[in-house]
Amino acid sequence: MPWWGYVIVALVFTHLTIAAVTLYLHRHQAHRAVDFHPLVSHFFRLWLWLTTGMGTREWTAVHRKHHAAVETAEDPHSPYVHGIREVLWKGAELYRKNAQRADVLEQYGYGTPDDWLERKLYSGHDSLGIALMLGANVLLFGALGLTIWAVQMAWIPFFAAGVINGLGHWRGYRNFETTDGSTNIVPWGALIGGEELHNNHHAFGSSAKFSIKPWEFDLGWQYIRALSACGLATVRKLAPAAPAIDRAKLAVDFETLKAVAGNRLHVMADYGRMVVKRVHREELRKARSELRQVLKPLGRLMLRANERLDERERGALADALRTNHALEVVYRFRQRLHEIYEQRAVSRENLVLLLQEWCAQAEKTGIQALEDFAQTLRGYTPRPA
Repeated sequence: MPWWGYVIVALVFTHLTIAAVTLYLHRHQAHRAVDFHPLVSHFFRLWLWLTTGMGTREWTAVHRKHHAAVETAEDPHSPYVHGIREVLWKGAELYRKNAQRADVLEQYGYGTPDDWLERKLYSGHDSLGIALMLGANVLLFGALGLTIWAVQMAWIPFFAAGVINGLGHWRGYRNFETTDGSTNIVPWGALIGGEELHNNHHAFGSSAKFSIKPWEFDLGWQYIRALSACGLATVRKLAPAAPAIDRAKLAVDFETLKAVAGNRLHVMADYGRMVVKRVHREELRKARSELRQVLKPLGRLMLRANERLDERERGALADALRTNHALEVVYRFRQRLHEIYEQRAVSRENLVLLLQEWCAQAEKTGIQALEDFAQTLRGYTPRPA
């Protein structure tokens, strides 16, 4: 083949591995968001054994532990705990360290394959699969097969264990203010099969589709759609759609409560966009130059979940809010709305009353953005299935 032919082969092989990780290990095994035909599942298991040596139970257990203990000392690969350089360049080592722990496998590795192939071949013989892949590459492509194999061996440790677990919790944009540091690296999830949309995934962990916004693209979801059309995949769960807004609706009722309660992250994202960011821009524009530097970081800190604020940031937030009445009111109403969500032992009737009171008081603040959002909240209705 010409040189570019070998490049294409390497890209196809590595992309097959990426597809196997995101579709089979991640969306199917770890989160049960989609089911695959046994032929598809067995192909993915075989390919992963040949190209990564990773066991289904081990990968699933480590990933579930990551979600259960995200950004804490027990998180297997948080850049906030281990440092971004450690996760980016040594993510595979952090994975292996946890994959070898019997307690992690016992607690989080449930429901994974335990058939004859798993017991007799895949489990405990990870080096054999990698060696067979090396032999096949050299047999098919000669000396360049060794290069292709080396690229295959480095692809998942860097992009999945390093980039997603590292940069995906460090830098990027966020559609939803989750309690972890997850980010969407780019809005076009193609290179890593959709895993680039990591904040969306942490917001709706059991969704088979990672893209949320109209401009976002999840290649893994396109593969699931294609397999589903062929009868080889069954989608089990998707993220809830953002609630519809009925502008003619003037009162908070049970339909409002249903829409708001079932779409918490969407509603809080709307509040951040329609109220916090709008008022922050207005107050920055009006502020004197020396005060502007104090208010500038507020746009970021006011939106961040309390769990993600350290003591220094909490102090800076409190000090800055004392200098601006409008932003202090906006932040206080955001916290009150969050507290309504946290109510556990309150009847539906009382929750409706709490939302009605919140809207009534918001409209008395004299802050136009807050008044507009109160009207929007009244109009929230569940989107038809």
